[in-house]
Amino acid sequence: MVISLTGNPNCGKTTLFNHLTGSNQYVGNWPGVTIEKKEGLIRGKRDLTLQDLPGVYSLSPYTPEEVITRDYLTKEQPDVILNVVDASNLERNLFLTLQLLELGLPVVIALNMMDLVRKSGDTIDTGKLSQELGCPVVEISALKGEGTEELLKAFSAARDSHQETPECFSGEVLDSLQAIEALLSSRVSNDLLRYHAVKLLEGDVKVQEALALPDEITVQVTSITQDLEDRMEDDGESLITQQRYELIQQLSEAVHKKARATGKMNLSDRIDSIVTHRLLALPIFALVMFLLYFISVTTIGTMVTDFTNDTLFSDWIAVPARAFLESVKVASWLIGLVVDGIIAGVGAVLGFVPQMLMLFFLLGLLEDVGYLARVAFIMDRVFRRFGLSGKSFIPMLIGSGCSVPGIMASRTIEREQDRRMTIITTSFIPCSAKMPIIALFAGALYGNSGWVAALAYFIGVLAVVLSGIILRKTKRFAGEAAPFVMELPPYHLPRLVNILRAAWERGWSFIKRAGSVILISSVVLWFLQAFGVADGRLMMVSDNNTSLLALIGGLVAPVFAPLGFGTWQSAVATFTGLIAKENVVGTFGVLYGFAEVAEDGAEIWARIAADFTSLSGASFILFNLLCVPCFAAVGAIRREMNSAPWTAFALVYQTVFAWFISFMVYQLGTLMQTQSLTTGGILALLCFAAFLFLLFRPRSQPRHPALNMAKAR
Repeated sequence: MVISLTGNPNCGKTTLFNHLTGSNQYVGNWPGVTIEKKEGLIRGKRDLTLQDLPGVYSLSPYTPEEVITRDYLTKEQPDVILNVVDASNLERNLFLTLQLLELGLPVVIALNMMDLVRKSGDTIDTGKLSQELGCPVVEISALKGEGTEELLKAFSAARDSHQETPECFSGEVLDSLQAIEALLSSRVSNDLLRYHAVKLLEGDVKVQEALALPDEITVQVTSITQDLEDRMEDDGESLITQQRYELIQQLSEAVHKKARATGKMNLSDRIDSIVTHRLLALPIFALVMFLLYFISVTTIGTMVTDFTNDTLFSDWIAVPARAFLESVKVASWLIGLVVDGIIAGVGAVLGFVPQMLMLFFLLGLLEDVGYLARVAFIMDRVFRRFGLSGKSFIPMLIGSGCSVPGIMASRTIEREQDRRMTIITTSFIPCSAKMPIIALFAGALYGNSGWVAALAYFIGVLAVVLSGIILRKTKRFAGEAAPFVMELPPYHLPRLVNILRAAWERGWSFIKRAGSVILISSVVLWFLQAFGVADGRLMMVSDNNTSLLALIGGLVAPVFAPLGFGTWQSAVATFTGLIAKENVVGTFGVLYGFAEVAEDGAEIWARIAADFTSLSGASFILFNLLCVPCFAAVGAIRREMNSAPWTAFALVYQTVFAWFISFMVYQLGTLMQTQSLTTGGILALLCFAAFLFLLFRPRSQPRHPALNMAKAR
């Protein structure tokens, strides 16, 4: 039996899927986390396949999620539809339920979050609701695992029984639908007759194209629709929606008894009155993110990271490994490869895993509680002022773990200009791979200050806003951002198992990269920095400043010299970051001898502090934060853009933007420190003036469609 799991975003659908299948699918607490179908076998019921479809509010094809869900249900036709309904928002959820019942497929309704309903003192008469809708209704709590056994029993009962679809429509609307059904009766199956009639009355273009009706039937359908709209003085879609909600209101009043008076605030409402307050929302968000990064980078995360760097990989692994290899007379080049290449490169990256796990744990905590959904709502106010949709912030929230799923999540944005702008700017938000870079420089130059990591996050957000202003004023991106409607789920106590699973999945993905990509990169880097050419021969060198890598890095180092980090080491580290951003730290680990210890007992990593000033370090962090992301993210940009020219534009824009921002920060910072005007300072002032012009110039108006058509002709 194939069971399709459908429901509104944030109704608990994905949580129920994980509970029933034991899947390790990521559980989010904001709309749009489930982009594609996911499948799993129900635990203990190997003959039951559960398919998780994207969360949707209706079966109208306005978003990619709705198209995926509708196409699957109408074309694949599963054995049973499991419709998850948020019992605490019954009226809104039942709109989708009525549409699902029109498909003529067996439906089981899982009335989720009943624990919250009972806690509020409300009651829902599930027996009466089942009778009115003509399908089984089961009370569950997906979060607590309640009611799932009854749910499993309902699947077979629903499949083997005949369900009567409730009549949603009346009067002239019903007459018009029946007239259209008569025209379609010979071309559409009886089960889908009402569904197609409703869609044609609504003017659904995709259904019209799919049915490919003869011209004479199309003319008759159009005539029926036009006559109804003229008589009722409203469009067909609004008339359908109005009658559906009239039935929903009647059902809700009949089955839902509320203990709380309408308009009275519950706990979630009272919390939201503070955290989403017009004046307090942004300061609270800034404080939350500062505490998140402060705890991760400065306190608990750093204590464990110091142990992994100073003790585990250095004293417990690198030193014994070198001693063992020397005792068995292994060749010096092989000792260098193992200790200075593999252990130094991979260890330098893995040393920051504790900080990232702590960051992922805290992000998972905020997500599971329900606060991150509020962040998207809060940022919508900010983004909309600068021409961006608040929906763009959801990919950026996801991208704080990894840019790849963040970029992929942009497909939920309907307007093409908004989607492309989101793809271009999502990687500005620090992902987990950039965190080791920030943590390394924070420890070397800024005393492990948590404010550095928090500041990097807000700089990423600022870069998104500034890019939105600049790009929106070009003809390619002109126009107003699409409206953003999102769900604010009720606050609830987090489940430790969900948070730990989310943190481990993100952390394990990072560790696997370190064990593959970083390992290979470290070996190649060690070879290039250990060997050089002398007297026409390739040989090992004692000073890596004379190595092949120094020669290669020296060719590109001048590009970064105006940014304050013109050494070949920093140039090489920046370029290896294109493979994977955490490679930047691995590269420094190989080049600066992470596995060695200086005579005074201080780690060689102190060379970071010797080669960078606080200003050049800030410039280095900025460039690596804003420039082209890793190869995996570039591949995601190419897939989502589906255009080579647009992909090239995205990569060029990111690189140029990063270079000029770092250039201005370093040169203007130097000007303020030295108070002497140099050529670099003059150029930086000119760049700053040009940047201000791009920000404040008049917005370009989109060309009128009629003019575009005339030009095409």
